Amino acid sequence: MIRRITIIVLDSLGLGALPDAEKFGDKGADTFGHIADEYDLNIPNLLKLGLGNIDGAAGGRLKIGDKPLGAYGRFAEKSVGKDTITGHWEIAGLYTDTPFKTYPDGFPQEVMDAFEKAIGRGWLGNFPASGTEIIEQLGEEHERTGKVIVYTSADSVFQIAANVDIVPLEELYDICEKARELLQGEYACGRVIARPYIIEDGKRTRTSDRKDYAVSPPESTMLDIISDEGKTVYAIGKIKDIFNGSGVTRDVHTESNDDGVTKTIEALGEDFEGLIFTNLVDFDSKFGHRRDAEGYGKAIEEFDNRLPEIMAAMKEDDVLILCSDHGNDPIHTGWDHTREYILGIAAGAGIKENINLGTRESFSDIGATVVDMLTDGKKKTSIGKSFRDLIEK
Repeated sequence: MIRRITIIVLDSLGLGALPDAEKFGDKGADTFGHIADEYDLNIPNLLKLGLGNIDGAAGGRLKIGDKPLGAYGRFAEKSVGKDTITGHWEIAGLYTDTPFKTYPDGFPQEVMDAFEKAIGRGWLGNFPASGTEIIEQLGEEHERTGKVIVYTSADSVFQIAANVDIVPLEELYDICEKARELLQGEYACGRVIARPYIIEDGKRTRTSDRKDYAVSPPESTMLDIISDEGKTVYAIGKIKDIFNGSGVTRDVHTESNDDGVTKTIEALGEDFEGLIFTNLVDFDSKFGHRRDAEGYGKAIEEFDNRLPEIMAAMKEDDVLILCSDHGNDPIHTGWDHTREYILGIAAGAGIKENINLGTRESFSDIGATVVDMLTDGKKKTSIGKSFRDLIEK
């Protein structure tokens, strides 16, 4: 029996536009394929596990042959959306039928008036923007006046940026908590995000102290089922924030992709049953949103270089699942997520080699499989079809 599963989300590494992508303004999006077009990827370990053999992955140009070491496939999104919460929640067994409300024209004046009264400071911005660009655009005025910078995107997010020398980090977190309380009901918002920055060598640089304040999942997810069975759910990176702590028994903050990998390896070195759930956000935040195909490619290579360490840390009854949660095509227009298929790769001593899962109907098949394995079929997620019988030896 499998005792422990590690899911690592390669945040935003999409595998090509979904059939309905045009409705989301994402016709032709292909995160992985366009990175491969722009950058000569050297990722032997991911390819050995089957990344290049997944249907449609980079047009088949990176296929290594017919005998990858893992089980592999691509997964379609049934939920209505292309954001972080929607993607992760569906992976964990929860559809989002009604998309989170977005604010393409900024948040209503009554919301901003209540926000200003609650925090005791003024605000700047309140329009869709790139986070790195808006701190350059409004940073000087923020630093002079102490007014916080508010912005949003195509996702349902209320982002608050501040120089921590002007607004201390704990105060910024408190401001975000007050915003979270306001953004309910009529003005519901998927996430409030703290975006602290510093001035380093004369340049405004965002720090790793980002913090997300999400709404709670409305129903039980994979995390709740596993923790209710008395097993550990170890959240690494922003996983705890995405699920608002629901079902999480342990958690640790990360500063980068590399730090996330290190903390995952440390968790693998411990002895417990359950789930390690890691999000590597740099792919999305540092390269996808910034439309940096070369930087994204290098980040994939850096992860690939550390993949053997992860595999070496696994025990005989461990399983590794690599997946993504949406796309963020660095060649696409704008700076927002793109609606794409996601990757799914499973590997470990107890997993069959060279199993092509094809195209699955929902991200939730991942969570269904995880719960099936960790409870030996005794429990099920409310949605999703397990592929345990296809991949387990």
